[in-house]
Amino acid sequence: MDKIEIGNSVEQAINYISTEASGFLDAITNGIDFLVIGFQDILLAVNPFVLIGLLAILTYFLMARHHGLFTKAGFKAGFGMAIFIVLGFLLLYGMQFWTEAMQTLALVISSALIALVIGIPLGIWASRNDTLESIVRPILDFMQTMPAFVYLIPAILFFSVGNVPGVVATVVFSLPPAVRLTNLGIRGVAPDVVEASKSFGATPRQLLFKVQIPLAMPTILAGVNQVIMLALSMVVIASMVGAAGLGQAVYKGILKADVGLGFEAGLGIVILAIFLDRVTQALAPKK
Repeated sequence: MDKIEIGNSVEQAINYISTEASGFLDAITNGIDFLVIGFQDILLAVNPFVLIGLLAILTYFLMARHHGLFTKAGFKAGFGMAIFIVLGFLLLYGMQFWTEAMQTLALVISSALIALVIGIPLGIWASRNDTLESIVRPILDFMQTMPAFVYLIPAILFFSVGNVPGVVATVVFSLPPAVRLTNLGIRGVAPDVVEASKSFGATPRQLLFKVQIPLAMPTILAGVNQVIMLALSMVVIASMVGAAGLGQAVYKGILKADVGLGFEAGLGIVILAIFLDRVTQALAPKK
């Protein structure tokens, strides 16, 4: 029996798209470059010590608000996390990884923003259309189970090397939780609440924006958290195609078998991960 050449068909399709849609791909490249460079310029334009102070204040406020802004628990949670942010980011600065850390943060913010802009509306649409949900679900399963490294191959062919293929691969890798949890959150709103809203004359738009989305917000924000954490993990892998940041230092450590360099860069990624995780968790309203 002859081999079924699925790979060749996929390669031919990618080559065809690269040739016929070059203008569209160039527009995507320019748009992503503008977004990433913009975030990088903003983060690097601010004095590191000023930015550390601002991030610590933001973290304190969000953590304290989540646990009770004027309560002992809120003060304890906010103060402890703010101290961690100050010490962690000062450590990044002291290890001379500040620029790389800000580049990584810019890539994560850009990738997560694009993934959420696509994923949340798609999740809302899927929650209101059973046919679309049945189509989207296996696609999301495929996207989540495909090894992350595979996404780098078409990204390189479409967008060469650099930040852009890294962002594109990261968006594809981190998109599914936004769609899934938005869909799940809206479908999980109690039917009696929906029926009560309809009985009082709520239009479909009012039902969605004033009832379903507010009640589903904890689940939707859990999806936001997962998108950001997946984006951070993929940005490190994307260093293999030229994406800037701490991932490059990790990759250099692997190539040179430099344990010290790899550990320091990995520690920087852990600090960013904890910061992003706690901040996004604190955004969720308490039930």
